[in-house]
Amino acid sequence: MYIEHVPNRNSPPAILLRESFRDGNKVKKRTLANLSSLPAEVIEGLKVLLRGGVAVPSAEEAFVIERSLPHGHVAAVLGAARACGAEQWFAPAPAALRAMLMALLVARVVSPASKLATHRMLCEQTATHSLSRLLKLGEVDLGQVYAALDWLGETQEDIEKRLARKHLAGSMLVLYDLTSTWVTGDCCELAARGYSR
Repeated sequence: MYIEHVPNRNSPPAILLRESFRDGNKVKKRTLANLSSLPAEVIEGLKVLLRGGVAVPSAEEAFVIERSLPHGHVAAVLGAARACGAEQWFAPAPAALRAMLMALLVARVVSPASKLATHRMLCEQTATHSLSRLLKLGEVDLGQVYAALDWLGETQEDIEKRLARKHLAGSMLVLYDLTSTWVTGDCCELAARGYSR
């Protein structure tokens, strides 16, 4: 059995439930029912049933959404980073760190956060967007994040020099915002850099 749409010249097509059979050497069709008066969703349900599927009353009953991660902004920033050649910036890094380095770059633009918060947003169970899935990071370990940050700290100057050679020609003026922030204390290494500007 199958459903066939038969065109009519001056009226809507006839929707017929038919079956094929053999009469000797000839293949013939037999119309079992005219379905033209039924709603389109009922006809689609019948098509599914005839193909051996299972018809459900509504799509809400067929699917259970367990989790939905925001994706568009992550895909846009990741695409822009790749278009800028960010993967070449991280080419000297060990192969195991390259995807994590790209994830840290995109995460910093999408939603700047602390190291621990960035780790949490990349973990599968606590993800806040689809970045980890896009880069196929798998299970993210905090040690991976720190290893990538260590590599960035060691090669930051080289990356900055390469970017400057590429984008700054001659006596080009560079403007940037220097927000006034400070850190107090004597024991923290980062406090030495945190003086008020």
